[in-house]
Amino acid sequence: MKIVKVEAIPVTTPLKKPFLMPGTRIEGIDSVLLKLHTDDGLVGFADSGDTSTWYRGETQASIMGMICDYIAPQFLIGQDPRNIEKIVGQMDTMVRDNNQAKATVDFALHDLKGKIYGMPVYELLGGKCAEASAQGWVTSAGAPDEVVPQALEALEQGFCLVKLKTGHGTIDDDVATVKAVREAVGDDVRLTVDVNGFWNYDQALKTLRKLDKYNLECVEQPLPHWDIEGMARLRGKIGTPVFADESAQELHHLKEIIDRRAADGLFIKMQKAGGLVKAQRWLTMARLAGLPVMSGCMIGSGLEASPSAHLMIANQWASQFTHENLGPLIIHGQWENEKERIENDIALNVPVFKDGKLYPNEGPGFGIELNEAFVAAHHTAGRTARTVE
Repeated sequence: MKIVKVEAIPVTTPLKKPFLMPGTRIEGIDSVLLKLHTDDGLVGFADSGDTSTWYRGETQASIMGMICDYIAPQFLIGQDPRNIEKIVGQMDTMVRDNNQAKATVDFALHDLKGKIYGMPVYELLGGKCAEASAQGWVTSAGAPDEVVPQALEALEQGFCLVKLKTGHGTIDDDVATVKAVREAVGDDVRLTVDVNGFWNYDQALKTLRKLDKYNLECVEQPLPHWDIEGMARLRGKIGTPVFADESAQELHHLKEIIDRRAADGLFIKMQKAGGLVKAQRWLTMARLAGLPVMSGCMIGSGLEASPSAHLMIANQWASQFTHENLGPLIIHGQWENEKERIENDIALNVPVFKDGKLYPNEGPGFGIELNEAFVAAHHTAGRTARTVE
């Protein structure tokens, strides 16, 4: 068995409601749908999820270029798709950075391997430790009158944690929003704040000392991704636990965070880690250090949500914690999709979100069927699909 064709299709998925983050207003998701074809007719699928120049430094065009110009001809065409470890090792040796592109390849390989053996990806990863992963809700950045209703509704819908995005105004505005949400939800509800690395050290220290009294579960990435030493200094001067996201990418970054005692916990995204193979190594480092892990997403389709959905129930360490893999719900403006089916998505059968939990599909691979009509209708304007054979 070998891979004989690679397709990369640019897709833009509109959001029902814009999602706000520091300096960012997301109105549509520009992603890459990847298809790996074998000589016996099987096809593995993957969705890169949203692209971002400031988070990953990768774009729809760069992902397609890296895969089609280099990874596909060098490491995929003619190769046995079951040899995922080998292919991931080759990509890491010969391609620096570009983890979102690598992850998209890794995802499609896992989907394909699951289809070859007729089993869900979670079985390839070790089997179920849980039936579903508990999810926290992530609010769009906003003023108290916008965010408080979101937080209350999320709790009513069964989500066990609420994360507040900063950046809708001044830092004082962010503090006011945290204060209002805490007063509205009570003292026992789990709240976190995500800065996405947009504060400097002075801002972070002064602001977090104000926020300490609101009993936050954690502050996520208060400093720029490169300032691991600053995170360690900050952590020693505030009461709120510090979790690393943008700082925690490759294994050597995790080692530095652990050695410097720069974080109380870690955020993983499959695209940031570079795929499922590398994410399992990443989680082993977290387990070794005793650090809790939360899994986020790049905001994407039901297909994009699937790798994390499978890994977070298959990895025993990760299965204990709360995650934030909400892409389809954020795109479509929904709280669940068991009763209100999601129709306009890259996936025909989006994994089920209900009662604040995410259940991976049970079919072979990721168990996803493609919505080819949606893909065709939402082809990114001005960008051409590419095929390598």
